[in-house]
Amino acid sequence: MIKKSKKIESLLEKETFKIKKNNGGGILSFEVWGYVQDGKTVVTRYNLAYINPLIFQKDNGRVVGFDNAHNYHHRHYMGKVAPVEYVSYEQTQERFQKEWQEIIKDLRKGKK
Repeated sequence: MIKKSKKIESLLEKETFKIKKNNGGGILSFEVWGYVQDGKTVVTRYNLAYINPLIFQKDNGRVVGFDNAHNYHHRHYMGKVAPVEYVSYEQTQERFQKEWQEIIKDLRKGKK
């Protein structure tokens, strides 16, 4: 009989980055939990957020974000929450990157 090892979830990444004011300002927050199995990282939980109270004051200043809390994958945008199709953490992270960068790009265009 082969014994299955219990997967132990741990915090894989927790980082925050401040965006310079002249680049739109705000904070990027990444929190990712998971485990490694057969040399591959398996993400079990994540929370990605672009926070900027100068753009949006509600929802703790979260302008856009993605997470899988409450047992489903969803997107936060200016206080609204909607389910999203989940393919992989990597694709979710790519979508998040594109969206927050587009928000800042539009914000900077408006200032010019």
